[in-house]
Amino acid sequence: MAIAGPGGVDAAIASGIDLDGTPIPAEMIALYTEVMDLESQRARSGVKKSMRNRIVKTGSKHFDQASLDARLKAAGWDGLKAKEIAFFYS
Repeated sequence: MAIAGPGGVDAAIASGIDLDGTPIPAEMIALYTEVMDLESQRARSGVKKSMRNRIVKTGSKHFDQASLDARLKAAGWDGLKAKEIAFFYS
């Protein structure tokens, strides 16, 4: 199964089949579903803050620290925080 893009993992979970073709245990799917249902009910503090958090989390996989920091600032957000640098780049 070829998975790409943000919806790819969701599609695999929905099908109950892992990337290697093996079934995902029902207990794992049940816990994941429970946690995601709880998360969907959590109040949000703002869309721009959520966008920035997603950019940092995913962007750290694709950009070096200096590039991501510069791009965040150029887009109008605060640059990387010390705790983000420690978590994603250490």
